[in-house]
Amino acid sequence: MADRIRDLKTGKDLEHFAEDVLPQFEKFLESPEERRLRRVRAGVVTACIGLGWSLVFLFMTLAKSDFLPFLGPGLITFFVGLGIIINGLAFTALRKKLPGNEQDALAQNLLDSSMKHETPPLRVMTNELAPAVRNPAGSITEHTTHHLGSKNS
Repeated sequence: MADRIRDLKTGKDLEHFAEDVLPQFEKFLESPEERRLRRVRAGVVTACIGLGWSLVFLFMTLAKSDFLPFLGPGLITFFVGLGIIINGLAFTALRKKLPGNEQDALAQNLLDSSMKHETPPLRVMTNELAPAVRNPAGSITEHTTHHLGSKNS
């Protein structure tokens, strides 16, 4: 790829290269969620075009039956669009989640934030959080140095 870029002579060559190659790179680098969304959008557009075509020729067929054969391509396009939507929703692989428990991560984040700011942790979903988050132990030196000023006075 780099050799091809080096071989470009003019700005027009670079422009043509950017128009041809960069969209392919973009598709290659997209996340599974973006790929899924792109497929669903393409299916919705295709299905809507087919539905619109079918409705126009359905109304024309009601007025005059000569337009009945033109209804078929619209229905085919509509069903192809539905197939693309189903493909995007059901068969596009989502990003695999790493093993772990989201509740454990939430509990650890709450614990870390309470230790950092020396404030009690938030009381969100307390019945689902680990006991260490519900009742933080504090730092090792906190209970020994907390009353230091009152003992020396």
